Amino acid sequence: MNEVWFALGLTTLAGLATGIGSIVAFTAKRTNYRFLSIATGFSAGVMLYVSFVEIFFKGQDALVAHYGEPLGYWVNTGSFFGGMLLIGLIDNLIPQEANPHEVPDVSETLVLREDAPLPENGSPAPGSRNGPLMRMGLFTALAIGIHNFPEGLATFLSALQEPGLGLVIAAAIALHNIPEGISVAVPIYYATGDRKKAFLCSLTSGLAEPVGAVAAYLGILLFSGGTTVPAHFMGILFGGVAGIMVYISLDELLPTSRAYGKGHDSLFGLAGGMAVMALSLLLMR
Repeated sequence: MNEVWFALGLTTLAGLATGIGSIVAFTAKRTNYRFLSIATGFSAGVMLYVSFVEIFFKGQDALVAHYGEPLGYWVNTGSFFGGMLLIGLIDNLIPQEANPHEVPDVSETLVLREDAPLPENGSPAPGSRNGPLMRMGLFTALAIGIHNFPEGLATFLSALQEPGLGLVIAAAIALHNIPEGISVAVPIYYATGDRKKAFLCSLTSGLAEPVGAVAAYLGILLFSGGTTVPAHFMGILFGGVAGIMVYISLDELLPTSRAYGKGHDSLFGLAGGMAVMALSLLLMR
């Protein structure tokens, strides 16, 4: 039971990193985008490396042991693309303007720009249309909450199976949640002039990760009819998790990193994330 609480705690911390995004938006040097570019590139590097080098093959080993060859390989491959299909369908159901997997435009990062008029004394920013901005922020928070269900499952299952691996994945998910938190906090802050409200909305959007993890875990236990998740079922889930993480990396993190950065910032972050993940896996062996 301690393993479950540890995994849930990591998932919760990763989800609440959306609140860090709002803090970055309000306190960081407002012309400095390089931190976000390198951080999202780093997160993509961690996710891609661990998906292809570790998680995919963990699922494959479990499935081949249960189903034998070649069926185990087929089931693992199907699980991988099934995970990509799941997150792709979720993306398709969310309006583009509220989708956290879309590359941010200038309006979404306005608060970081030096010439942006800031709200004062609890009033909307000068020239802002608070109605549309408020709706944008709330819809983005809802969209991020929906996306965070499978991300929470990925973090939770990884931490449950192997705590060291889960810790690294939780850190990668947390980094990737920072720009998502900005995309929630900025429009709400500009619409209301209320930092506290913007922060709380940003923070709350990340709570879907532990909620999704718990719901999925209980569903798995109910479906399997036992108190532990069967190894072959974990194998299928790992294949799906790998697919989800690859999709998020290629569809959201790398384009976002390029949008925030300049030069080779995103590539440096990507390579750094892969190197840290590789070193972590070597040290855990």
